[in-house]
Amino acid sequence: MLSIRKSAQRGFADHGWLKSFHSFSFAGYYDPQHMGWGNLRVINEDWIAPGMGFGTHGHRDMEIVTYVLAGSLAHKDSMGNIETIPAGEVQRMTAGTGVQHSEFNHAKDATTHLLQIWIQPNATGLAPSYQQARFPDDEKRGRLRLIASGEGAQGSVSIHADARLYAGLFDGAESAELAVAPGRKVYVHLVRGALTVNDQALATGDAALLEGELRVLLRSGKDAEVLVFDLQA
Repeated sequence: MLSIRKSAQRGFADHGWLKSFHSFSFAGYYDPQHMGWGNLRVINEDWIAPGMGFGTHGHRDMEIVTYVLAGSLAHKDSMGNIETIPAGEVQRMTAGTGVQHSEFNHAKDATTHLLQIWIQPNATGLAPSYQQARFPDDEKRGRLRLIASGEGAQGSVSIHADARLYAGLFDGAESAELAVAPGRKVYVHLVRGALTVNDQALATGDAALLEGELRVLLRSGKDAEVLVFDLQA
């Protein structure tokens, strides 16, 4: 089974300094038909205005992955990490027993565009931790590059969850295929461009939700950037 969720069907919030699409129920957006997919709980696509950001706030018992698309994000947390996450880098934070952090766009004239992703962990009460890694475009060109996984394979960031997250860039004749183990769910989020997933067309912001499929075939890309999640059902 493969179903398509169009970009415009997502929840949307406009706070002036922050514009955000919600793939799943989040904050003031509630849709009982879209509470998550497998152990994937949140995908928020955020645009943060220059000089603005999220003040100190807390999380617990969640694996949080931040994928910066444009601009940069300044991060400060209660573990002592003070970092900048530029476009092309991925941050992983295990909230565990509890962490406080802030996130800001300190640029004077550039918007920060990012995806914030929450995945439910394998266990609660984990020790909070932090990791950041860069994945250059040439590692994603015409292929699916593993960027987050439970075992930290292939230089991916390590998440405490039964999930694997891939990123890819596709254009023209470039294609990739991902085998899916029986009983797994897959979520494909098209960040930008156009792409077909198992011959179903996606446009910017669209998603494909797959269950009972044994492969994911990506092709016919037009300036496409995509994230693919292999998830616990």
